[in-house]
Amino acid sequence: MEITPFKINIPESDIFALKTRLANTHWAPELDNEDWSYGVNGTYLRSLISYWQTTFDWRAQEARINAFPQFRTEIDGVPIHFIHVRGKGPNPVPIILNHGWPWTFWDFRDVIMKLADPAAYGGNAEDAFDVVVPSLPGFCFSGPVGRNGVGYAETAELWVKLMKGLGYEKFVTHGGDAGAFVSARLGHAHPESIMGVHLSFPILPGVPHDAGDPAEFTQEERELIGEQKRGPGDFVHVLINSADPQTLAWAMHDSPVGMAAWILLRRRAWSDCNGDVESKFDKDTLLTHLSLYWFTNCFVGTELFCRASNFPMTMALVNDIKPEISVPTAVASLPKDLMHKPRSLVAAHTDLRQWNMFPKGGHFGAAEEPELMTEDIRSFVRPLRQA
Repeated sequence: MEITPFKINIPESDIFALKTRLANTHWAPELDNEDWSYGVNGTYLRSLISYWQTTFDWRAQEARINAFPQFRTEIDGVPIHFIHVRGKGPNPVPIILNHGWPWTFWDFRDVIMKLADPAAYGGNAEDAFDVVVPSLPGFCFSGPVGRNGVGYAETAELWVKLMKGLGYEKFVTHGGDAGAFVSARLGHAHPESIMGVHLSFPILPGVPHDAGDPAEFTQEERELIGEQKRGPGDFVHVLINSADPQTLAWAMHDSPVGMAAWILLRRRAWSDCNGDVESKFDKDTLLTHLSLYWFTNCFVGTELFCRASNFPMTMALVNDIKPEISVPTAVASLPKDLMHKPRSLVAAHTDLRQWNMFPKGGHFGAAEEPELMTEDIRSFVRPLRQA
C-alpha cells in the first residue's frame, strides 16, 4: 500500500467559478415559510449564500485543514484520503474516527488533537491516541470511486487493510451516522482487529433500526430524550439516496445553492440547535463543509455510498458470534439524535462496557459536543489499555 502526503490546494479558477455561480443564482419564489415548515427559509439561505460569495475565506479554512497531516492511498482500487496524527504519550492507542452523511472528515476537527495530545488540553498523556480520520469512499478527497457497490460493509474491509498498512493490527473504532454502521460492522465482522467499538449512534448488527420498546427506556433516558418526535421529513434523504441518487445529483452538481440548501436543512434539523443552526455551526464551519462537497464534486459519490449501504435495511450478519458485537462496546447517546435504543437492547447485542446519555447534543455528535465526546472515548478506552 503506497501512502503519499497530501495537501489541499483548490485552483483559484474553481474558487472564482463558484463565486460566479453564486452571484448568478436563479432564486425560487417562496411563500409562508418563515418557520421553515416548507423547507429551508429563503431569508436565511440568501444571507448564507451572500456570505459565501463575498466574505467567506476558503484559503483560510484550507490552511486550517492543511495544518493536519493528510495522506492519500488506494486500496482495492478505491482512493482513500485520511488525516493521521501520531499521539503524544507513553503508549498511544490507535483509533479510527468515522464520519457520516452529510458530514465530512472535518466534523472531527475539534476532537483530533484532544485525543492525540491530551496533555496539551488539560488531560493525561496516558490517554493519548494515534488518530486516523478517513473520508468515507466517495466523500471529498476519497473519490471519485470508479465502481458502484462500496458501502459501509466494504468500507469496514478497507479500514482493516488501511490500519494494517499503517502498522496497526488492532484498533478502536468510533462512528456516528454512516460511520456508526462502519464501526458496528468492524466490531461484528472483524473482532480480531478491533479493541473496542464506540458509537454515537446505536446501530446493532442483525437488529431492525426501529427495534426497542419505548417502555424499556429508563426514566433518565426518557427525561433526556424528552418528547422529541421525528417525522418523515427527517428520513426522506434515505429514500432518495437509496432509490434515486443520480437524478438528484444532476441538480446538486449544477447548483451550489441547491446543494447548500439540501445539506443545510439536515444540519439544522438534526442538531441540538433549537432552530438556530449557527448556535452549533457558524457560517465559516457550514461553508467549509459545503465547499469541500462542491470543490471535490463529490455529492453523487456520497449518495452512491448510501445506496450501496442500503441503510433502510437491517445490517446483515456475517457470522454467528454472540453477542453480535463481541468486542467491548460503548454508546454515547445524544438527546436530539435521530434514533435511540434502550440500554437493555444494546446490552443484549453487544459486549457493553459503557453507556452514557449526554445532557445535550444531536446527530453530529463529535462536531456538536467535542469536549463530551473526547472524554467519553477516553474513559471507555482507559481499561482497554491494560487488556
